[in-house]
Amino acid sequence: MTALLVLYATEDTAQGGLGMSAGDAAVLFGAYMATVFLSSLPGGWIGDRILGARRAVLYGGVLIALGHVSMAVPVTGSVYPGLLLIAGGTGLLKPNMAGLLSAFYDRKDRAGRDAGFAIFYMSVQVSALIAPIVVGALGEGVNWHLGFGAAAVGMGLGLLQYVRGARHFGAVGREPERAATSAERGRVLRVALGAAALVVLGFGTDAALGTFRLPHVMALIGPLCVAAPAICFWRLLRNPALNVLDRVRVRTYVWLFLVSAVFWALFLQAGSSFALFAKHATDREVFGRTVPASWFQSAIPLFVLVFAPLLAWLWTRAGDRLPTAAKYAVGMGAVAASYVVMASAATLADGGARVSPLWLLLAFLLLAAGEVSFGPVGMSASTAIAPATFVNQMVGLFWLSGALGGGIGGNALKVSGDRVPGPGFFLGMAAAALLTGAALLFWRRALTRRLGV
Repeated sequence: MTALLVLYATEDTAQGGLGMSAGDAAVLFGAYMATVFLSSLPGGWIGDRILGARRAVLYGGVLIALGHVSMAVPVTGSVYPGLLLIAGGTGLLKPNMAGLLSAFYDRKDRAGRDAGFAIFYMSVQVSALIAPIVVGALGEGVNWHLGFGAAAVGMGLGLLQYVRGARHFGAVGREPERAATSAERGRVLRVALGAAALVVLGFGTDAALGTFRLPHVMALIGPLCVAAPAICFWRLLRNPALNVLDRVRVRTYVWLFLVSAVFWALFLQAGSSFALFAKHATDREVFGRTVPASWFQSAIPLFVLVFAPLLAWLWTRAGDRLPTAAKYAVGMGAVAASYVVMASAATLADGGARVSPLWLLLAFLLLAAGEVSFGPVGMSASTAIAPATFVNQMVGLFWLSGALGGGIGGNALKVSGDRVPGPGFFLGMAAAALLTGAALLFWRRALTRRLGV
């Protein structure tokens, strides 16, 4: 679905799209991705304290499927509730799936867990490779809503497989790690309903006055992306269940959190600025036929499938000699190189020319190398650092870095206006990645000593 979202949003209304400018479409994409990551924190809490990881994953999958069904309805407004359902469902699924997987490993088996998460990441990419090809052919070639409908079918098949496979889990994830009391549940429910009522009232009034604009959504999400992790870290550090060593690790983890936010701000451009570059500045003619721009989104999972087993083997061989900070630095270096490639391609495309698709494929290859060095390693490190009974919530914090990154990245394209990003945009992003990677290398020993991973 994300392979189609920006392309659908920028398509003329006469062609069935939303008719948005490139900048507003990037804001929509960034707001959606930020909401996905923001919802991981309450999703992790629900799994930890109410449902247990196994049921949280199941219910999250159901919400995602319903969201895709909503987007498949050929009515313009159906896209927005669909995106909300998918974001909420993914918030339940992401942290609890990671927590469920980590429960099968001994807490001290860091190398094995890193390798396991790399293989898990690889398995996800199998469908991520096929999906843009299927939904892109249907969405761009036939009807946008038909493409979204294909995503609903795929999610339904995934749910069936999960239900069938759950019989092998034994007691893992069946019950919450630390069940919430009735008073805690009631308090959280009241706060959630009150917050939802305020949001509905605010945006409802905005819409009734005819003043609603997409940036107004980001005006709400942006502060949440900053406030939510700050509040969560503060509350976690004040929890009496944490010992001295736990607090040292959580405080140090804040730095990894900020680095992760930079990574996601850069990586998520694949679905917005990279997608627009594929559509408007890339030669997509192959044997007399035009390749859908959304098909390029299959490049990252394809390359992840190549890199994941290689890096899983490398992490296992390296063991404790290659700490998390060093793996993150490798990922940042790859992302910086990807943006340098894009800056070169944008220079050649300046003036309206279309460049070879090999430029974009090379950039996606480097982004994939960065993702494999961040995604599975970050989830694995979060589960290793997490205090006992806080695993899913720590994974939720890891994904909150994606919310902060998505919020920043969603506004980044506004810098270049409503056109395809130029070389200056990509070079600025490359500099951010390079500086972050250098800082990680410089402080890797201190970080490793305090984190223990």
